[in-house]
Amino acid sequence: MKKLLIIPVAIILVAALIFGGCKPEAEVPEEILLGDAEPITGAMAGVGTGGTFGLRAAVDDINKQGGVYVEEYGKKLPVRLIVVDDESDNAKAATLCEDLILRDDVNFLIGGNKQPPMNASIAIVADRYKVPYVSSSGPLEPLLGLRESVSPAWKYTWLCGFAIGTPAPAGDFRAVPGYTVGDVWFGPLMQNADQTSGKVAVFASDEPDGVGWYAGIPAALEGAGFDVCGEERNLGLVPLGTTDFTPLIREWMDYGCDTLWGIHFAVDFGTLWRQCQMQGFQPKMVFAAKAALFYEDVTAWGGDLPNGVGIELNWRPTYKDSPGIGDTTPQSLVARWTEETGLPLNQATGWGYASAQILFDAIERAGTLDRDTVLQAISETDMYTVSHRVKFQQDIQFSRWPLAFCQWQKTDPPLNWWSPIVYSDLDFVPTEADFLFPIPYE
Repeated sequence: MKKLLIIPVAIILVAALIFGGCKPEAEVPEEILLGDAEPITGAMAGVGTGGTFGLRAAVDDINKQGGVYVEEYGKKLPVRLIVVDDESDNAKAATLCEDLILRDDVNFLIGGNKQPPMNASIAIVADRYKVPYVSSSGPLEPLLGLRESVSPAWKYTWLCGFAIGTPAPAGDFRAVPGYTVGDVWFGPLMQNADQTSGKVAVFASDEPDGVGWYAGIPAALEGAGFDVCGEERNLGLVPLGTTDFTPLIREWMDYGCDTLWGIHFAVDFGTLWRQCQMQGFQPKMVFAAKAALFYEDVTAWGGDLPNGVGIELNWRPTYKDSPGIGDTTPQSLVARWTEETGLPLNQATGWGYASAQILFDAIERAGTLDRDTVLQAISETDMYTVSHRVKFQQDIQFSRWPLAFCQWQKTDPPLNWWSPIVYSDLDFVPTEADFLFPIPYE
């Protein structure tokens, strides 16, 4: 009997060693699924359409190579991007991202270029479900204010963008002129300051992004020796949808302002700028953040209103050391955009493309789709993208893009307008035209 028992027991032991000692192979997913709630329509449609194009272009490029290599599965996985339109509504963006996580089961969230309030609303969702989110964003200062208003500060959101005036920490490669709006706005301002009255009219939209700007611009101007009209009364901080700027314009004129600085949405600034001309207010310099970003927005103002209006440059295909995926270059990316839309450069295309490059690189370095492992890899990013170098400042989970200054000027038909770089502090961002001063009005 004992001999008879030995045989089945031995079989059981061998089977246990064979099957118990081998881990089941990881189930290989068919694809990597990315979700993005983007402002395709509404006030920020210019940002949304350009950013989405850049994201889709990067996905197409990586899929031409077979996808992203994931070591855990020993193969490349194709990438699929789901984009939904949040209609430029911050609350809707959060709800849609929650749907992308719960209903579509996306692996990661991604974005092109969104304003701080929208990124903040998505960041809360990303933390709730522990889903890494990579995007570009509007300025650092209002973004930090929103980040610090929640406790604990968000962990799963890593953003690229620019600062209004906050310098990079000492020792950072970006602790040089060219990485804040103040750098590139003050460049042309100071070059021509002795030919102005020194009195500046400042405007901003009365919402989190605009309020953040208004908190810094007047102080920076006054620190440089300029006189800001009505700063102590927050003059120029105007509600969205304002249709009559006449009292504000008259006060600027009475004060003797001949420089106009600020930030607003394109439609509202168009109304303001049109009424400035009607009232005879024709400043020598005009800097209009956000409002003057996109060709389709400035041409909608009509007539010669775009002429001379300046804007900080977020991205240009002439940046040096800015590779794409495969054989894509910044120049070929713009060519694809123009061929598809019939429009000239949209700055958000580069930022959208770069968001995808960052995430693809992090997944490959992580070697897995495990969200926390990929999150760690995102935090360790140091790479060159179509928008130049990305390296995150750990304490604020933010990487700065280089900046320059552009100005809308007349060009040949059929476009009629372009925005060449007229000021740059960085040797890898070359200038393209002379700065128009004073603005020639017709």
